[in-house]
Amino acid sequence: MPVPSSAPTEHKLLRDTVRQKIHEAIMDGTLEPGERLNDDELIAWLGVSRTPIREALSQLARAGLIEMAPNRYTRVTTPDPTEVIEAMQTLGVLFGGVVRLAVPRLGTASRKRILSALDKTITELEAHDVPAVNRDALGVFALYVDECGNENLQRVCQDTMDGLAFRLRLPNLDELLDWDQMTEDFRRLRAATADGDNIAAELATEAIHMLPGEKR
Repeated sequence: MPVPSSAPTEHKLLRDTVRQKIHEAIMDGTLEPGERLNDDELIAWLGVSRTPIREALSQLARAGLIEMAPNRYTRVTTPDPTEVIEAMQTLGVLFGGVVRLAVPRLGTASRKRILSALDKTITELEAHDVPAVNRDALGVFALYVDECGNENLQRVCQDTMDGLAFRLRLPNLDELLDWDQMTEDFRRLRAATADGDNIAAELATEAIHMLPGEKR
């Protein structure tokens, strides 16, 4: 029986390139929440045919960054305040395990990099700089994902965390959450990471993301 080739096809590479460009445009704000995506405009921008664009949009819809309704619209997801807690808790389930695995594995350089990122985010939290927290807090946990050593968990996080975090991009996020408590929980995460205490780091991460169960 002929063995299928595992080499990527040109079509797959096109789809992946298109997905990455649209993904970046959504995450950096070039494409705004609620903005409609027109196939012809995307074709003109990206210089590719309709097929890889539609496939890329379908993947981004599964990730939660795009909303699609057949024959009605394709648009960038609009964050909904009623979904904040659910998105936070879903991220907490993922990131709690990531942090527990990552902290014991951290070398000097990677620990220093994560602590620096935490310091920046804590400063932004203290200043109630919501756009900066929306931008940088996910980056903090992406560093833990890189260090966790579990490829399956890394793939799950990479497939889902941007779409979930995008749902938190609300200008009044500090009014929807206990901002002061979250700031304190980030401080706890920093201290636990510095000490190499992965259990305390996991609990702090879960508390940041509104998971119930820990007595404070």
